[in-house]
Amino acid sequence: MIATLLVDDQQLVRAGLRMLCESTTDIEIVGEAATGAEAVRRAEAARPDVVLMDLRMPGMDGTTATRRILQARPATRVVVLTTFDDDEHLYPALAAGACGFLAKDAAPGELLDAVRQAAAGGSPFSGDVLRRLVGEATRAWTSREPSCGPVKELTGREREVLALVGAGLTNAEIAARIHVGLTTVKTHVASLLRKTGCPTRVHLAVFAVRGGHTPD
Repeated sequence: MIATLLVDDQQLVRAGLRMLCESTTDIEIVGEAATGAEAVRRAEAARPDVVLMDLRMPGMDGTTATRRILQARPATRVVVLTTFDDDEHLYPALAAGACGFLAKDAAPGELLDAVRQAAAGGSPFSGDVLRRLVGEATRAWTSREPSCGPVKELTGREREVLALVGAGLTNAEIAARIHVGLTTVKTHVASLLRKTGCPTRVHLAVFAVRGGHTPD
């Protein structure tokens, strides 16, 4: 079971998330929190595998809560739930250690898949959120190099996937674009992260953009 903590200051949102997660056989809700400070306490007590984290809450915000949770439990996976007017909070949350970003209006299946991906060590991103993050990160890193190494020993398919990651496509969108399975795309992305030394998918996407890798 994937132990999951729900963090959102709106009770109705938490209730909806709980109902959705409890409809599965592999996701267990181990707690809820309405504030960042409460999220830190709940995470310490419940020891969740995954935290679904709102960013804007009264008192301690989701970014600070994410940082504190991961300082105490680095193995915890934090997936941020965001809205379209949260752009200024996205990059700070990434820097705090969030592993994924999901739009609050994501389809139920996409949210459940994000929890499973995060628990398995992946980095789930909604396509539109990833594109916004890449744009923000590219602007933030204009005057300095991203923390990735030089591209070397990439296959033709890896270069193709790199360009599509840079364009902000999700794994599912890349799979459909190049007519391969989702697992194959995940393998290529993992290989690209390893070969370039980029720590996250967003770093990899910025690396692709700044390196001039564009889709054909």
